[in-house]
Amino acid sequence: MKMTLQEMVLQAAALYSDRTAVCFDGCSNQRPVYYTYKSVVNIASELSSFLQLHCNFEGIHEIGLYCYPGINLPSWILGILQVPAAYSPIDPDIPPELSVYFMKKCNLKYILVEKNQVDKFKSSHEIWLKNDTITVDHTGVTLFELQWNDIDVNLMLHDKKENHGKEKMNNYTSFLNSNEEKAKKCMDVRLQNCLAYVLHTSGTTGIPKIVRVPHSCIVPNIQHLQTLFEISQEDILFMASPLTFDPSVVEIFLALTSGASLLIVPNAVKMLPSKLATVLFYHHRVTVLQATPTLLRRFGSQLIKSSVLSATTSLRVLALGGEAFPSLSVLRSWREDGNKTQVFNIYGITEVSSWATCYRIPEEDLCSTLGVESPVQLGFPLLGTVVEVRDINGLTVQEGEGQVFLGGEERVCFLDDETTLPFGTMRATGDFVTVKGEAMFFLGRQDSQIKRHGKRINIEFVQQVAEGIYQVEACSVVWYQERLILFVVTKDGLVKDHILGELQKHLPSYAIPDDVLIIEALPLTSHGKIDVTELTKIYFKYINLKTNSKLKGKEELWERLQYLWKSSLRLLEDPFEVPKDSLFLSNGGDSLKSLWFNNEIENMVGRSIPGLLEVILSCSILDIYNYVLQAVFPDEDIPLSRSYGTKRKFSALNGEEINDKYVDQKPGKPVNSGEEQNTFISLCRGNQILFVNVQESLKRSLSMGQTGTELGKYPSTSHDLISQEETKPSFVQNMTSKSSFTVMEKMDGTEEISSIPKISEDDNSVRVSEKMKLCVRWKSDTGKCVDASPLIAVLLLNQSSATVYIGSHSHRIQAIDLYSGKVKWEQILGDRIESSACLSRCGNFIIVGCYNGLIYVLRSSNGKIHWMFATKDAIKSSATMDPSTGLIYVGSHDHHVYALDIYKETCVWKLACEGTVFSSPCLSLVPYHLYIATLQGFLLALNPATGNRVWTYSCGKPLFSSPQCSLQCVSVGCVDGNLYCFNHMGQLVWQVSTNGPVFSSPCISCSTKQEIFFGSHDCFVYCYNMEGYFQWKFEATASIYATPFTFRNHNLSSEMLLAAASTDGKLWILDAKKGRLETVYKLPGEVFSSPVVWQSMLIIGCRDNYVYCLDLLAVTEK
Repeated sequence: MKMTLQEMVLQAAALYSDRTAVCFDGCSNQRPVYYTYKSVVNIASELSSFLQLHCNFEGIHEIGLYCYPGINLPSWILGILQVPAAYSPIDPDIPPELSVYFMKKCNLKYILVEKNQVDKFKSSHEIWLKNDTITVDHTGVTLFELQWNDIDVNLMLHDKKENHGKEKMNNYTSFLNSNEEKAKKCMDVRLQNCLAYVLHTSGTTGIPKIVRVPHSCIVPNIQHLQTLFEISQEDILFMASPLTFDPSVVEIFLALTSGASLLIVPNAVKMLPSKLATVLFYHHRVTVLQATPTLLRRFGSQLIKSSVLSATTSLRVLALGGEAFPSLSVLRSWREDGNKTQVFNIYGITEVSSWATCYRIPEEDLCSTLGVESPVQLGFPLLGTVVEVRDINGLTVQEGEGQVFLGGEERVCFLDDETTLPFGTMRATGDFVTVKGEAMFFLGRQDSQIKRHGKRINIEFVQQVAEGIYQVEACSVVWYQERLILFVVTKDGLVKDHILGELQKHLPSYAIPDDVLIIEALPLTSHGKIDVTELTKIYFKYINLKTNSKLKGKEELWERLQYLWKSSLRLLEDPFEVPKDSLFLSNGGDSLKSLWFNNEIENMVGRSIPGLLEVILSCSILDIYNYVLQAVFPDEDIPLSRSYGTKRKFSALNGEEINDKYVDQKPGKPVNSGEEQNTFISLCRGNQILFVNVQESLKRSLSMGQTGTELGKYPSTSHDLISQEETKPSFVQNMTSKSSFTVMEKMDGTEEISSIPKISEDDNSVRVSEKMKLCVRWKSDTGKCVDASPLIAVLLLNQSSATVYIGSHSHRIQAIDLYSGKVKWEQILGDRIESSACLSRCGNFIIVGCYNGLIYVLRSSNGKIHWMFATKDAIKSSATMDPSTGLIYVGSHDHHVYALDIYKETCVWKLACEGTVFSSPCLSLVPYHLYIATLQGFLLALNPATGNRVWTYSCGKPLFSSPQCSLQCVSVGCVDGNLYCFNHMGQLVWQVSTNGPVFSSPCISCSTKQEIFFGSHDCFVYCYNMEGYFQWKFEATASIYATPFTFRNHNLSSEMLLAAASTDGKLWILDAKKGRLETVYKLPGEVFSSPVVWQSMLIIGCRDNYVYCLDLLAVTEK
């Protein structure tokens, strides 16, 4: 059964009747007032009975609510909902023209007015209200039955029919249900219990819109956020948002439907950062805060770090929304070391109230000290919400830029006069994003619409209001460097302060321009349009003049400070000096005016003054003067000093003694699988190639080597010529007759290809000039981005069956025939797949991790799930198989690494690591170590049999790169731009630096094991020898995220080759000895997958949703 907001509250009240539901702290000498759930419900029930007795509805059941925040507010809202009716909040502080427009547009018949505000309501609206308006008193409120005079409301909108039409076109709706029969099923706003609340947009985006929100639209928000934020009866939530801003609904009902407590304070206290921080985090120990970034910034960075996001803060959840999310570098600067607050980015629009998406910022991102700034994504859709990104033609965007559309089957709100809407209605947001994989990143508002102080503003509307001022000849509004600038051409020398005063009468405070410039004429382009670029140049010159105009002394500072005081408070016509004890808030100031005043002071003195806003809001003008004076004319100016450390290169062992903890471990005993043991070769990224269960007779026949094959020895045809029956070779026959490998014995029954080259007898003869090219052999559609790297399993049975296993963001994992591209099977898992698959020791199972925290063990023959193991967070780490025991090792975002026996279906051991394990474990058989890298920057060496630590090394910065090892050393890339190389005792042997983070895992050469290759975000592929000496580097056209892969092809080159992929989709084939480019191929999407080469085929995933197999062909020129 579908729930309503009031039913959810009543359920919670039945469970927690004696717990505190609401606290109102007036922050005065009086003690805070508390209501239990029982009290809230009782007061609400009395109000419901009163309203049912006195209200006679015609049409939609709506009751206005005109009040300030107080202890009774939740009870009044609940009382209205229980009538049942929707509540329609009216802000007592908005211009009366706007509130009248809203009430008349809604056909609002009844409004509850807080008793203390009755006189204000009457006087503000007396022009429009009839004298015989009926009123009835109740406890704390007065019910008005509204009756209007026939007087039009002048919003200074002029004739906006044309613009309104355009707005309707831009904000068109569409429907999820393309089926006409489904589309006929509609939601009806007139149904009883349909609506929860009614809001209006600010009107700064054009004509104000009425938004009626059904219970079915907002309830899923409350339910999902309860889960995401883990709200319990122990939590205290702060009501930070005004009642007319729909996030207030989330704050109120997240608390009251969970048995938690809601804290309410007066609006004036919200404007005093220091006092507010004390109330929230010291007096009441608030645990959940939902706010706009502007509200958070109001505290100031020092107070945020010492109170809001301190190491000992009570704040458990911080959810920021309503504006562009702060940069990660700013967010990190706000957090004190040791802070554990979970930070969320929430996004939505009033027209699909309230939030649509949510994204928790990973802890490793918050702790990172990288210089590289990465954007914060909008996150995943909330319960019942559908998010689509469309281009200008209305087509869905899978990758690239487009406009966000929001909706859902029942996530539907009614706008203006809409009474019925099809289920699944989608609304255009006017917000533009870029889509990368499954992530959306905010780009900006549509056209001239901006978000300022948490409110959406159309600068054209501000311009229209300014043009309505009689003395204004022409004007233009520009949004420049986060400031709203009004350029005015006047008729009769009008001063800017009069213009600001007139704008104040007709615009809400958040839409008032930051500055007004009087100019002689508006510059025009050659097309006759206003030249915005030229206007910004004019403003830039103006700012420079103000900055360079230095203060001459203390007296001038006092004079200019008074001018700015009067200007910000619209008191310039007052001829008298401002009394020294004057308080900003007492003289008509508010938070936005104080921000303007703060900015103007800083512009005047030409520097930032930390803590100034706090002084403006709480102290007298004399105190403000003294504070600025100390900043501008300090007794002593102490310069800051910086020290820079240099990186040290380690080229040899330093002769230190071996760590006492180091033990030369031996591999464990093989597990008893009970499964038929297959003979196979397994290949995955970075030249990780294993022979398993290969007979000695076959080993001896494999006398040479590359990564497992010699390219060109098998048929290789273009995609359109391929025939499965004709081209699929007999693997054993070809391998024994032509291919040659050197196999290094690692353990009984397991070998690793050492790829030692054999010089051909005819190398000294004259050869024809050879070139090579890549051609698509086949591609397979997975449905969404493919970031995982392929696993190739070559079974030495059944005429050498070769299969590619690879997963996708679509939740699918596919098994694809390597030669034909035919999908053998496809399995859909519980979430997206970014980790690469791993083959079991017997060859009968595929092991792959998933974003839902599960490790899946699938039958390699048909994809059926054999076993699942649950971790506590997402798995992006790729599993590693121990060929000596058959154990599977895998890391998780839950900060653990696991050793699994898939045959006994048990976890043999697990170990808590320092940080998330993003990368893949690396197994060394000699010595017997398991290497783990974490996003806290630790490299761990473990005993694979027990999970005990052998040694740990801190690199200081996150390790996304997977470690790779040889007989001599283990190496790993780091986001500090270094590649680190250690011996197996944990001693740092050497390190080398690049000019960007290293996410690429190192690749050790397949032949001599004497070269190491890796990529960097500085767009280079690097080659070093195993002693840390530079060999070469190659510049690609984009960052290198993928791991390179080395291989040999004697038909194409006598030298070893290297395959690398850059994020712009280019595949690079290089001469691995010299770094010379041999050929390049461009895929249609971005690439984060790593290439794997077998025979003459290169397999790789792409973000265009496909996995590709490309043939590497020789082009012979005589």
